[in-house]
Amino acid sequence: MTRLILNGQAAQLPQVRDAVFASREAGADLEVHVTWEDGDAARLAEQAGRAGRSRVIAGGGDGTVNEVVNGLMRLPRERRPALGILPLGSANDLATSLGLPLMPAEALEAALYLPSHSVDVARLDDRYFLNMTTGGFGAEVTSSTPKSLKRLLGGGAYSLIGALKAWQYRPYPGRLSWAEGQRDASLFVLAMGNGIQSGGGQRLTPEARLNDGLLDILLVRDFTSLREMVTMRRELLDRPARGEFVETFRTSWVTFESEGDLPLTLDGEPLRRRGFHVEIDTGALELAAPRECPLLERHAPRVTESRTTRHHEGVDATNS
Repeated sequence: MTRLILNGQAAQLPQVRDAVFASREAGADLEVHVTWEDGDAARLAEQAGRAGRSRVIAGGGDGTVNEVVNGLMRLPRERRPALGILPLGSANDLATSLGLPLMPAEALEAALYLPSHSVDVARLDDRYFLNMTTGGFGAEVTSSTPKSLKRLLGGGAYSLIGALKAWQYRPYPGRLSWAEGQRDASLFVLAMGNGIQSGGGQRLTPEARLNDGLLDILLVRDFTSLREMVTMRRELLDRPARGEFVETFRTSWVTFESEGDLPLTLDGEPLRRRGFHVEIDTGALELAAPRECPLLERHAPRVTESRTTRHHEGVDATNS
């Protein structure tokens, strides 16, 4: 049996209800649980594993997916159900980069029947994330964007708030350490990607893969003039290993010690930390995704078929 954990704000959408009813009529053994408040999705995901459910579908935005992942990670590895995604948020960064359908009927079909692949999960202190954590200016933008504006404008809301925030920008000084080095830096942006994009389509770590055992790090240092900003933007396109303002590298862990609170977004969910440690839990979850998913290394060691009530090879897993 599969459990759909549906964000309460999406539960009454006609397209979602129609998709659920159509799936059941087609033979899916699907139970639906609706969230009411923060923490419900994590609790329901953990309960699903303890009840022996074979697959859990997170129905909502990136925040709902993150909460479900955190619930699944409370379980012993052998008790964790496979994870499917029914994208119903404003940005849907993870679902989009996975190449999943975005219309509810096709997306639910994919979440039910696509094969599951072993993927890594990242942990920031006591919180888990599947896609990306950002810090600094980008996190300030994401955490300050009103949910009503995100629903109205989708990913474009982040660009609007970003332009407004630019007038009040301040850097975030601290010390970054990782397996292969360390650096004192006054941060403009810090991105730690298990996946590739955040903030409504911003491809901050485009070379990241969900099953390579590594975090992809983008470090953008503070700039103080128009000339430096032009250089920074050029380096963002070139993505040098170590430029004047932009640095990129891959590592299994990273630690940041800050002189003050650093705003963060963890799979789109806001938090603040004076310091933190992030590391990878390799192969921690099974994730439903297309066989040719762009976020998976082709030589991944293990792929398991769906453990739901029927196998469906014909799912269309392209973006709608």
